[in-house]
Amino acid sequence: MRTEEFNITTYPFSDKVADLIREDNLVQESWPLVYIIKDDNLKEAYVGETTNVISRMYNHWHNKDRSKLKNLHLITCSLFNKSATLDIEASLIKYISGDGKYKLQNGNAGLAMHEFYEKRRYEELFSRIWKELQARKITKNSIADINNSDLFKYSPYKTLSSDQQIAIFEMISTLCDSNKGSLFVEGSAGTGKTILAIYLFKLLKSDIDEYVLDEFDSVDKDQVELFLKLKEKFPDPKVALVIPMKSLRTTLKNVFKSIKGLSASMVVSPFSITKEKYDLLIVDEAHRLKRKVNLSSPGEYSQFNNNNKKLGFSDSGTQLDWVLKQSDYQVLFYDEKQSIKPTDIRDTDFNKLHTKPSTRKVILKSQFRVKGGNDYIQYIDDLLNCRLGESDKKFISSEYEFVMFDRIEEMVNSIKNKNHENGLSRLVAGYAWEWKSKNKDVFDIEIENSKFKWNKTDTDWINSVEKGFAGNEVGCIHTTQGYDLNYTGVIFGHEIYFDKDKGEIKIDPKKYYDKNGKNTIKDPDELKRYIINIYKTLMLRGINGTYVYVCDEGLREYFRKYIPCHK
Repeated sequence: MRTEEFNITTYPFSDKVADLIREDNLVQESWPLVYIIKDDNLKEAYVGETTNVISRMYNHWHNKDRSKLKNLHLITCSLFNKSATLDIEASLIKYISGDGKYKLQNGNAGLAMHEFYEKRRYEELFSRIWKELQARKITKNSIADINNSDLFKYSPYKTLSSDQQIAIFEMISTLCDSNKGSLFVEGSAGTGKTILAIYLFKLLKSDIDEYVLDEFDSVDKDQVELFLKLKEKFPDPKVALVIPMKSLRTTLKNVFKSIKGLSASMVVSPFSITKEKYDLLIVDEAHRLKRKVNLSSPGEYSQFNNNNKKLGFSDSGTQLDWVLKQSDYQVLFYDEKQSIKPTDIRDTDFNKLHTKPSTRKVILKSQFRVKGGNDYIQYIDDLLNCRLGESDKKFISSEYEFVMFDRIEEMVNSIKNKNHENGLSRLVAGYAWEWKSKNKDVFDIEIENSKFKWNKTDTDWINSVEKGFAGNEVGCIHTTQGYDLNYTGVIFGHEIYFDKDKGEIKIDPKKYYDKNGKNTIKDPDELKRYIINIYKTLMLRGINGTYVYVCDEGLREYFRKYIPCHK
């Protein structure tokens, strides 16, 4: 397709707009087209597609929010068809949202992935349309830059796969049909739990006026009917998104600031929910909710005691107890295999909740982060739990780079190169070195002839590292869990090793330096389970690839059987 095959025509958006656009040949022929209505002073926009643009503009002009917008951009093309315009509309919505120049007036229901003839050709056309929008300063950032941004990654304007649509249907149906209670949404790393949590949140906080209902096709109308049922039950719900981890919470607060109808105050810590009652609490990373064990400071113990007393719990009350007490409904996004320390609420507490008649469950299976897919996820689980045998082949995929390095310097250089090419490529490690560099100009980690420091900040470290990433900072699990990377360089420290005689991975507690991660643990198998979960979580951060370096020679020899080696 050539750029000459599409046109972007700009008109003032007013009560006279219908007369202005009638002269366009494709408008006269009721051809499918896409449009953007925007206002640079309000910093708001609306995106749509239609075959009857004159009628649609009449409706928009009589909408109280749309009538405040000042400019209309019609995107027309003789090669458009209905499937193509639906797809380009969805792409414009998610990329304009991720671009950050405008807050969208669109609701987020009905954004589904569509497969159609020659879809790849139209994806190429969209990239050309986007470049033209950039050239005209209608948008500001490139597609590549937007893809790496948190605003794009965590936007509620996501096109949902069929699996994700089914999950949303199940969630909304459960909320509509149940009389108070808990809904568990379970899935491993990369199954889209955070995306669906934010998507559901936006649905709950969207006004029905944000939707032009005749824009939805017959499949989408089922979702809209369910959405209407949801709005009837929760017309203006008191709802919050609970994020246990400080770093991810800060990131999502910044995202919510940029979404119309949402605000940073809607993203809260588990400690803050004791201040008021909620109709609904959505908890992401619910496996990281805390109990009063191995807390990080005396102040945190004091907060715990005060909250338990305020809510009528004994000293053993947990943040899960607080969530249940302070809300009528709870949606808990959860993965037991990402629990990484004794502070995390035990599986037995979640299992008790599972047995209650008022508790429902939705299972997420499809992998949306790691391009190695579910095969890679299972392979990593089998590798770390020593379930692979002599007959099992190394994991090799044309879609995913999974490589082990014998020299740390080579892995560091490879991560630097990937960061230069793609951005968001970082070194991470298990907690096998003391954190000496806090407020000091010293190195924490020394491997071969290379020296590193732990991450300088514990708040949004993934994005705080400068674009010219020097490669001398290493992220720990607490600053990386919940985030996406393009490439991850994982360093296995000396706290994890391979016992060749027994054929199993073992843990050396003396070489594990997360005090809050091991104090009070008496069962060595429990500590091993946490550390295995940490490394598995780190190995599931990379979208395009995972690089591995192993300090222990025995573990390196074991991994060499199953991980392709760098050449």
